Amino acid sequence: MHVSPESLKSAAAEKLAELKEIDLKPKDRVDIPVQEMPTQDPLERSRNMSEVAIGYYAEQAQLEAMRCLQCKNAPCIAGCPVGIRIPDFLKAAAEGDFDKAVEIIRENSLLPAVCGRVCPQETQCQRSCTLGKILKDVNKSVAIGRVERYVADLQREQGHQGVPEVKPPTGKKVAVIGSGPASITVAADVRREGHEVTMFEAFHKLGGVLLYGIPEFRLPKAIVKKEIDTLVEMGVEMKTNFVVGRTRKIKDLLEQDGFDAAFIGTGAGLPKFMNIPGENLVGVFSANEYLTRSNLMKAYDVKRAHTPMYVSKKVAVLGGGNVAMDAARTAVRLGADEVHLVYRRTEKEMPARVEEVVHAREEGVIFHMLENASKILGGENDCVTQMECLRYELGESDDSGRRRPVAIEGSEFLMDVDTVIIAIGNGSNPLISQTTDGLEINRWGNIVVDEATGKSSLDGIYAGGDIVLGAATVILAMGEGRRCAAAINAEFA
Repeated sequence: MHVSPESLKSAAAEKLAELKEIDLKPKDRVDIPVQEMPTQDPLERSRNMSEVAIGYYAEQAQLEAMRCLQCKNAPCIAGCPVGIRIPDFLKAAAEGDFDKAVEIIRENSLLPAVCGRVCPQETQCQRSCTLGKILKDVNKSVAIGRVERYVADLQREQGHQGVPEVKPPTGKKVAVIGSGPASITVAADVRREGHEVTMFEAFHKLGGVLLYGIPEFRLPKAIVKKEIDTLVEMGVEMKTNFVVGRTRKIKDLLEQDGFDAAFIGTGAGLPKFMNIPGENLVGVFSANEYLTRSNLMKAYDVKRAHTPMYVSKKVAVLGGGNVAMDAARTAVRLGADEVHLVYRRTEKEMPARVEEVVHAREEGVIFHMLENASKILGGENDCVTQMECLRYELGESDDSGRRRPVAIEGSEFLMDVDTVIIAIGNGSNPLISQTTDGLEINRWGNIVVDEATGKSSLDGIYAGGDIVLGAATVILAMGEGRRCAAAINAEFA
């Protein structure tokens, strides 16, 4: 049931006033209710691209931060890939000092407004939260990400977000390839030390997966632009429409263009397909293409977009991760009559965030568990008309720890669809490895690096983020970026 934002604000204000009258003990903090995130009404938001979550009110942010038990061992910090001093920023927020709270976060993270929205805190910092363990439910841990989002948004909206200090020039030059979260982190940390930084982006806009991969209704692009603008103000040079490996090779940058080091943060943007009959029919898309058209090129804005978007009535999305949820929820907003999400395991095994699954259901996405496509069928002009599916049951656990899906013989059935979006994962684009002799990669095409420094098999070349990890999360990519930047800075020291 959708609760109005006004009701949530009123309840939080009442509870906050009550608690300010007492000296809070740990038991009192345990008893404070989790603050629900205010959101747009599901029916309204399914018809627009505006952000689903409205964000905490000040009263909610302060009340949620007061739930923190201020543990001496702070297990939440160990669960954060960039090591934010979580209890300290929550203490500041609980006291109503939101400026101090966000400054503590920014010691370790340049992207608090982004991470507060899209990072899976429930599998990282909040998973380690002592309060969640006491209440035996990670969903009742302190909502660290929601408070982080509030203080970051407040700082930006009030115009208090400053530019990090840059040390005097060192004469060293660093090339940063890609402009996603890992690259943004490297560029900021290296530039802070006074080194020249040039960022190379293959697309015409900067932001990487933050821009083309995550829909507006989850991450407003104005927030991404603000972070890129901060880098520009720091003196980072930006070069778009520059495909490293084609426009210039990495070794050209190092040996001819005067760069002393290079960081590769090109992500995992090569879509995987199922290799089933019919994947070449009109109306079959990778989630990458579908989302890039909508997010980067704003194809959803039909009257003003410079690229077309395929008109769909009955859409099937294959997969169970966050990208699948993004694709399904985008299809809803683009006007499809029906959107079916087809996944070969059960909901328990889905890698998508619980919040995204709940939102997708609220918006009308129809879930098909223990099913998967075996063939896509076409009709006139080779356009998709149906999808043949199989039913599955779960067998023994596989290497991921999840139970393996086993097809049920003779369970074939047909589903009427006109669009199929395949969202089963991504691999690494091989362009850089193919054009860089001596760069070691593993069997999945990911760059092999030293775990401590992010250094590749070639001197002066570092890599991090999804190009190393495979498709991962924003905060993990940022953690990789911080490690690489520290190593580059140490090399120049």
